[in-house]
Amino acid sequence: MRARLAEAVSPSVSACAGQAVPASHYHLTLVFIGAVPETRLEALDVAIKAAARHFAGTSSIEMALQDLVYWSAPRVLCAVPRTAPAGLAERASAVRAALVTAGFAPDLKPFRPHVTVARKVKRPSDSVLPHAVLWRFDACALIDSRTVTAGPVYSVVQTYPLVGGVLAAK
Repeated sequence: MRARLAEAVSPSVSACAGQAVPASHYHLTLVFIGAVPETRLEALDVAIKAAARHFAGTSSIEMALQDLVYWSAPRVLCAVPRTAPAGLAERASAVRAALVTAGFAPDLKPFRPHVTVARKVKRPSDSVLPHAVLWRFDACALIDSRTVTAGPVYSVVQTYPLVGGVLAAK
């Protein structure tokens, strides 16, 4: 999926004169949490498992990324669906609610499904992808994000299935 998306967005990313996000870093954020003290990681794990358990037995989600949009405040180019798939916003809301219940303070901005493909964009433009790229997922992950001079570096801390009735870290 990531390779197909990178190929589809390549001309637009080059034209925007921004920094291409490496395809290996492509992800869709359900909920942004921010910094979490190490002493709260176990509570975070429990909260995410509680949210994931809510969707046990449901099917995976497929999202067709069709358009590229420029968001000016963060100066990013994002691949987005024209219509969010059924169930995606509900999963994001469930994770957010579980985090709030557990005493965390996640970002409360409205959920907008997207995959960031370029940062520090200099020549913004919106465009249509030459073909829709199907983004499919059946799990969520807790990601550690660190910013270095070259840009953000993401590391998977834990993975949680969102379908299939099994809830064990992968």
